[in-house]
Amino acid sequence: MFTDRLIRAARGEARIDLLLKNVQLVNVLSGEIYRTDIGIDNGRIVGFGNYSSEETIDLDGHYIAPGLIDGHVHVESSLLSPVEFARTVLPFGTTTVVADPHEIANVLGSDGIHLMIDLSEKLPIDIFFMIPSCVPATHLETAGAVLTVTEMKNWIDHPRVLGIGEMMNFPGVLFGVPEVLEKLAIVGDKAIDGHAPLLSGNDLSAYVGAGISSDHESTSPGEAREKLRNGMFLMIREGSAARNLETLLPVVTSLNSSGCGFVTDDRHPDFLMDFGHIDGMVRKAIQLGLNPINALQMASLNTARHFNIRKTGAIAPGYFADMIVFDDFEHFTVQKVFKRGRLVAENGKPIVDIPSVSNLRYGSVQVGQLDRERLKIDAKGKSVHVIEIVPDQILTKKTVCEATIHAGQVVSDISRDILKIAVIERHHRTGNIGLGFVKGLGLKSGAIASTVAHDSHNLIVVGVTDEDMLAAVAAIVQMNGGQVVVENGKVQATLPLPLAGLMSDRPVSVVREKMDELNRAARKLGSIPENPFMTLSFLALPVIPELKITDKGLVDVGRFDFIPLFVE
Repeated sequence: MFTDRLIRAARGEARIDLLLKNVQLVNVLSGEIYRTDIGIDNGRIVGFGNYSSEETIDLDGHYIAPGLIDGHVHVESSLLSPVEFARTVLPFGTTTVVADPHEIANVLGSDGIHLMIDLSEKLPIDIFFMIPSCVPATHLETAGAVLTVTEMKNWIDHPRVLGIGEMMNFPGVLFGVPEVLEKLAIVGDKAIDGHAPLLSGNDLSAYVGAGISSDHESTSPGEAREKLRNGMFLMIREGSAARNLETLLPVVTSLNSSGCGFVTDDRHPDFLMDFGHIDGMVRKAIQLGLNPINALQMASLNTARHFNIRKTGAIAPGYFADMIVFDDFEHFTVQKVFKRGRLVAENGKPIVDIPSVSNLRYGSVQVGQLDRERLKIDAKGKSVHVIEIVPDQILTKKTVCEATIHAGQVVSDISRDILKIAVIERHHRTGNIGLGFVKGLGLKSGAIASTVAHDSHNLIVVGVTDEDMLAAVAAIVQMNGGQVVVENGKVQATLPLPLAGLMSDRPVSVVREKMDELNRAARKLGSIPENPFMTLSFLALPVIPELKITDKGLVDVGRFDFIPLFVE
């Protein structure tokens, strides 16, 4: 709200803090680009034209647009602390993110949400939150915590909470499960994010009618178009594992783009450092033929309006002075970033102090005693259900393959790229181990393991031999969370993740270096995916079709129930 000072400043009756001269303003409200000067006072835009100011910056005809907004991201999935995440994405022009702390809540519950909010205070980007709706995500896995309706109610009125996070339990919505409906009922006028891969027809209508207003899981133009037609805010995702922008962009037109926004969902440090953040999506969308103003609206104004983030997402009087300066639309390289009227990043680097976070430990790796007997699979049939990886997607296929049997045990078969996979419960020492097989990773030897395994984040391991799988698990336990590559019983590369087994407390450059070492080591073992750990992390997600595995066993997502490993 304009104060008396801002009113006087806007009228030219008071000296303002900053005047940006000679800019080409990308006005996402009117859909125009024109040359002007921008007056800023007390962190807000006061108006356009010539003002008397304490400081003047001549931008020499460069373009200026609103700061970029990521409408759906799991900060934990960057493997970075909120502080380091902010330090990384700020130079790319991201000034606001809508974070869903679903991952850490599944490990630590409300304590995890507290941690994320506390660590994201007083940063040069705004981190808003959606309260996780599915902790645990389903009854098909063992999470580290339970987030009850009462706890969600305690969070919903927090000033940095914009609503309820992705409702992955769409069967619970469709079948009117009372606990699920109670969660939806607490939201008031705030938003409810959706998560409904392949949902269509009457079921989609029921899901939207329950109050769920967005979705980021569309993987085909037809699916995206149907969700738009049903009134959902279409979040186009481009993450490390799921990259849907090129496929979905043909759905976007100048007539419907106001109902669309950009999100990253899950981006690892290597992807962030190599391709940027939301700026990379804007750049790619423009290269693919989208009108540049529409692209910038999708990266700012549309998302701000969807979540009712007031006075954010545009450059106009009364709006916060969150802005990016860039060279041209062809390359779209962000050169300067302003937050609340303060220059905070320039030429790819933050220029403000962002305190580091270090020596934080929130470990949660309790697996109990484990030996080779626990990983054996007695041959109880000739054929097995196999999880088949779909390249560049988090969807998988349900495949039936002939079992490779040795000494009465079903084992990995590298000639057919069929590898043993295990999900080991790591929160409560239940002793649960889900065993199965996966196709598409390509390992010829060794094993890889991680405590990042959506959504309950149990310990997941894939390997050619049981011995290497056990060695990988032992290395994870010793680190108290992280990722590892093992061959012939020897650790080849590690990435410790001391914050709940999900995040590092180190700088992004160090995390990137460790990640590169992991991926190189995995590729030496034959890994097909360029980032097998991102692929691995989604194999335990029992809300994404078709076949997944949890600590309780194989899950047929279409049936939302367990199926036996062996085909009857």
